[in-house]
Amino acid sequence: MKQKSKVEIYTWDHCPYCQKTIQLFDNKGIKYTRYRIDGDEVAREKMSIRAGGRKTVPQVFVDDKHIGGCDDTHVLDSKGELDKLIFEKAT
Repeated sequence: MKQKSKVEIYTWDHCPYCQKTIQLFDNKGIKYTRYRIDGDEVAREKMSIRAGGRKTVPQVFVDDKHIGGCDDTHVLDSKGELDKLIFEKAT
């Protein structure tokens, strides 16, 4: 399947939930832009605004739509919804 959506992930380097999320995308062969925001409060605030006030990491966006953090992403994957978001572009 060809990836049709842009994926962005905000992370910290030593966050186990971030690593788990990154591993999910890597295992699926999904390309993404990773923003490492360790200690960068300006970047964290920008992420929080995009994420509807959430300040925890990771935060995942697909085509600029916030889909959530680690648990949210894994739930979408378990339901088959993650692949639909990334590989099937809405017309």
